[in-house]
Amino acid sequence: MLYLTADFFPIFVPLGVIGFYRYLIFFIKLIAYGIYRPIRPLEKPIYDPEKDVTIVVPTIDAGEEFIEAAHSWLACKPKQILVVTEEVMRQPIQDLINAIDPEKIKIYTVPKASKREQMVEGIRHTDTDILVFADDDVIWKPTMLQYILACFEDESIGGVGTSQAVKPLGKRQTVWEVLAGFRLTIRNIEVAASTHIDGGVCCISGRTAAYRTVILKDPSFIYNFTNDYWRGKYKLNSGDDKFLTRWMISHGWRTYMQVCKEAQLLSTFKDNWRFLMQVLRWTRNTWRSDFRSLFTERFLWTTHPFVSYTMIDKFFNPLTLLSGPVSVIILCFLQYHLPQWNIVASYLVWLILTRLVKLSPHLIRWPQHIIALPAFLLFNFYFAFMKIYALFTLNVTGWGTRKMAVEQNE
Repeated sequence: MLYLTADFFPIFVPLGVIGFYRYLIFFIKLIAYGIYRPIRPLEKPIYDPEKDVTIVVPTIDAGEEFIEAAHSWLACKPKQILVVTEEVMRQPIQDLINAIDPEKIKIYTVPKASKREQMVEGIRHTDTDILVFADDDVIWKPTMLQYILACFEDESIGGVGTSQAVKPLGKRQTVWEVLAGFRLTIRNIEVAASTHIDGGVCCISGRTAAYRTVILKDPSFIYNFTNDYWRGKYKLNSGDDKFLTRWMISHGWRTYMQVCKEAQLLSTFKDNWRFLMQVLRWTRNTWRSDFRSLFTERFLWTTHPFVSYTMIDKFFNPLTLLSGPVSVIILCFLQYHLPQWNIVASYLVWLILTRLVKLSPHLIRWPQHIIALPAFLLFNFYFAFMKIYALFTLNVTGWGTRKMAVEQNE
């Protein structure tokens, strides 16, 4: 090995250190994920879904997938489901509700589409102890609410999240949906690990997130939630889940992630290139929220140091990821003592083997998805550039994939 690195020691050693560090952290997360345990429901719980849970669903374009999703929510036996949309969509969505259960599902409207205003409208009409926000396409297992409520037996817990998997739009997952599945598997590992290590999480995903209603009815929360600006100039409508997570931390509430099959939701993703637009929006939200958590609010440093570390680590992730191909290009053009094809082939083998390790929890369950591994490698490099681009366009606050984009930029 010294022979191979002797004439380019300054290049190989730093890269080796970076690689060792990144995979050491990954294995620490993997071990914590293996040790992590969800909170199991009690035989005689304090909270009962039929008395204590309201589901709030902000939507603007609910379609046929809403029918399947709503039936899965009803199977969990909540007290009520409140669907909040814009006024012009009242009748189409009321027609969907009439075909499902108009007694259990109620509809409310706001004058103009705005996700946060719709969420607040749902909060105002909630009269149960626990409120669960859900996207209009998420499919729950019948045990979802039991496992969510199990966490609230601890009075210090204010917010609860779940694990996630992809629900294909067609009979088979497209490569875009498989990429989304890879990301969700990695996310499930990371949130379980951080929950076990220091009890924190970067974000309780808004696809399904439960909170104590008393927290959300606080006038201070409602005002700040609906008057959230980036740099005091750009009003934010997306990123609601990150705001809620930060609010829990800054106001002394604990959070918990239920990562288990009983509390796993299924969600649809864009099955074409528009998936990249979703990722870009999420990436901008992550930059903005992480900057606030670490450098403006700063509660995270003392309450959840491991989560703070992971946020800092992600800041540098694009640079460490791009250091590999840049080094390969340099070695190829500097007439290194190994042939160029040898350098490139060695790097590609290293990439494939390390990504196989990273995706092994996913591939064990869905081995057929290994065919998408090359696309995952390309996506990672694209994502590195996307993160850098997102960093310099944080003033763009639109959804990008929905008609709400118009409202967002007004």
